[in-house]
Amino acid sequence: MKAFQVGVWSLWSIWLTGLALIALSLYATQCFPSLKDQIMRPQLGQRAGGGLDTPRITIFSAPAPFAGSVGGRQSLAVRSWLALSPQITVVLFSRDPSAVSFAGAFGLRVLVDPNIDFTFLGTPFFHSMMARSQSFITDISVLVDPETIVLPDFVSTLNYAYTLDRDWLLVASSRNASYFPFYLDEDGKNWQREGGELMRTQEEIFGQSWQWTPCEGKLLMAWNNGDTPLHSGVLPPFLYGRGVHNSWIVNEALSSELRFVFDTSWTVSSCYLIDQDRQINWPVGSSNASNFERSWEYAGNSHLGALYGSLSHHETNHSSLAKLLKCDGQYTFVNTAENIACPMEYQSAGRLRKGRILRSWRKKKTLGLVDSVKSLGWLSDCYLMVPLKRSKPLDLPFSLETLLPLNADKNNTIVLATAGYSYKDMLMSWVCRLHQLRITNFIICALDKEIYEFAVLQGLPVFRDPLAPSEISSDCHFGTKCFQKVTKVKSRMVLKILMLGYNVLLSDVDVYWFGNPLPLLYSFGPAILAAQSDEFNKTGPINVPRRLNSGFYFARSDSSTINAMRKVVAHAATSGLSEQPSFYDTLCGEGGSNRVGDDRCLEPETNLTVHFLDRDLFPNGAYLDLWQRKNVKAACAKLGCLVLHNNWISGRLKKLERQVLSGLWEYDTSTRMCRHEFNLVNKV
Repeated sequence: MKAFQVGVWSLWSIWLTGLALIALSLYATQCFPSLKDQIMRPQLGQRAGGGLDTPRITIFSAPAPFAGSVGGRQSLAVRSWLALSPQITVVLFSRDPSAVSFAGAFGLRVLVDPNIDFTFLGTPFFHSMMARSQSFITDISVLVDPETIVLPDFVSTLNYAYTLDRDWLLVASSRNASYFPFYLDEDGKNWQREGGELMRTQEEIFGQSWQWTPCEGKLLMAWNNGDTPLHSGVLPPFLYGRGVHNSWIVNEALSSELRFVFDTSWTVSSCYLIDQDRQINWPVGSSNASNFERSWEYAGNSHLGALYGSLSHHETNHSSLAKLLKCDGQYTFVNTAENIACPMEYQSAGRLRKGRILRSWRKKKTLGLVDSVKSLGWLSDCYLMVPLKRSKPLDLPFSLETLLPLNADKNNTIVLATAGYSYKDMLMSWVCRLHQLRITNFIICALDKEIYEFAVLQGLPVFRDPLAPSEISSDCHFGTKCFQKVTKVKSRMVLKILMLGYNVLLSDVDVYWFGNPLPLLYSFGPAILAAQSDEFNKTGPINVPRRLNSGFYFARSDSSTINAMRKVVAHAATSGLSEQPSFYDTLCGEGGSNRVGDDRCLEPETNLTVHFLDRDLFPNGAYLDLWQRKNVKAACAKLGCLVLHNNWISGRLKKLERQVLSGLWEYDTSTRMCRHEFNLVNKV
C-alpha cells in the first residue's frame, strides 16, 4: 500500500512538472520571436544568411523622357536616391531610349525595366508597376515620384521600420518648392549650394519655408517584402502620376488591416519642384497631343476612382493611420484618433500585432505629442478623397480622325481591329501580343459602349462606330445574324480609313501574331490587296470560290483599292450574308470568274489584284490541323508562321478555350495585365 502511494505521488509530480514546463514554454513563446520570424523577417543588421548588413532597398519609379527641365529634375532626384545608401538599387519603368542612356552611367545600380503595361500614349499603369515590383528580390520596396528629392533621414526611418516584427506599409507626403538652390557634387555624395558651399546637415536644406499640403502633394510609399500583401482588394488599372492610386492604396491597406500602416511625413525629408503643370506629361509627338492625353487619361482615372472607390470604403471607419515622429532621437508612434502615443523604447514591437497602437505606461511625457500634432494636417484624411459614387458613363469625344495621326506608323499604316464586349478578353490578349512585338500603330473600333468604356480604362486607342449594330449578343460567332451585321462594320471602317489616306491591315482579334507581318505585306505594291486564304485542303489552288478570308488582309490607300472596297461595301449592304462572300464575289467574280492562277484574282473594273497569302506563313484555323498539335507554337515555328487564325471553330467559348489551352494567350484576366517577356536594360 505504501509503495502504491509513493507511485501515485510520483505520477502526480511528473504531471505537475510537465504542466509547468508547458506553461513556461508558452510564456517563452510570447516573450521571444519565433524561429520562423527570425528566418522570414531577419532583424536589422542580420540577414537570413547570417551576414551583417543593412536592408536591401529597391526604389521603383516611372520617369518621363530624360529631356529638358523635366529630365534635369528627374536626374537630380535619382541621384539623391543613390546617395542615400550603397544598398539602394533604382528600377525605372520606361520604354524611352533616354532612360536607358541615363541609366548607363550608373551600372547595375540603376536598371530600366520596360515590362509593364502602358497606355497607347505611353503613360504607365500603376497596377502593373506594383505587380512587377514584386518580382524583384529585395528587403524593402519603395515607390516614389520620379521628380521627388529624398534626403538621408529616409534611410534611417526605413532602418527603424525594418526592425518591426510585423509587415508594414510606410507612407510620406512630400513638400513642394518653387526653387531648389542645391545640387550634388560629382561623386553624388555631398549636397552643395549653387555657389559651391558644402551643406553639412540636411536641416540646412529643409530650413527653407516650403509649402506642405499632404493630401495634394506627391506620396512616397515603402513596404517590407514579407509574407503579407499590402491589401486584400484587386488594384484597378490606375494611371501612374495622376494621384488617385495613392488614396486607393492607403484606403485599402487600412481597411484590410493586413499590415501596420503609418505616416512618416514628419520623419522623412523629401521635396519636389513645382512646375506649371504639376502632373507628368509624356509627349506623344504632336503639338496638340498633350491636351489630348490629359483629357483622355484624366477622364479615365476619374472614372476609375469613382468606379472602385466605394468597394471597401464602408469598412474604413474603424481604421486609423498611425503617425511616426522622431523626438530627441527616439521614434514614437502617435494615433490622434485614439489619443495614444507609443514610444517603442518602452514597448515591444510585437504589441503592434493587431495593427493598433497600444497605450504606454509612461503617458505623461508622450501624450503631449498627441495634442501637438493634431493641428498639423493628417494624411489619414487623404484616402477620403476617393469618390464614393460611380460617375456618369464615359463619353469621350475622340474620333477615328483624332486617333489616326497619333497612331499611324511612318508608312502611314494603321492596324485595325473591331470588338464587342463579349470578346474583351480576346481583344486584350491580341493587344498584349502586339505590345510584346513592339507594334503600336493599332486602333480599335468599339462595337458597343461597354467595350468602349472597358478599352478606355485599359488605355487603348479606341473609338466608337456610330453606325454599329445596336444589339450585339454575347455569342456573336460565325453564321449568326449578329456576326453578319458585325462583319459589315469592318469593311465600312476600312474604306473610311483608306479614303482618309491611310493604309490598313485589318486583323480580327482571334488572329495570333507570331511576328510582325507588315514588312512582308509592304513588299506587295500598289493596287494589290493581300488577304488570307480560308482554303482547308492541303494541296491545290487557294483562291477557289468563297475562300477569301476577310478577317485578315492588307489594303493600300490607292485609287484602285478604294474603288474596289466601295464595290465590296455596296455589295455587302444589300446581302443577307456576312461581308466575306461579298469580298470574293466582288473581287474574284461569282464562281471565281476573275481568278488568275492558283493564288490571285484580278478585278477588271478597278484593276485591283487580290493576292492570297501563303498559308505556311498565314495559316487559317483548318490548315494542317495546327490547332490540334500537341505544341501549336512549335509547329507554327517550324512552318515559319507570322500569324495563325483561330477560326474554323463554332462558338466564342470554344474558340477561347482552344487558344488558352494552346498557350497562345497573353492576358491575365485575374490581374488585368499583359504577360510580359521579362528583360532588364542597364546599359546603352
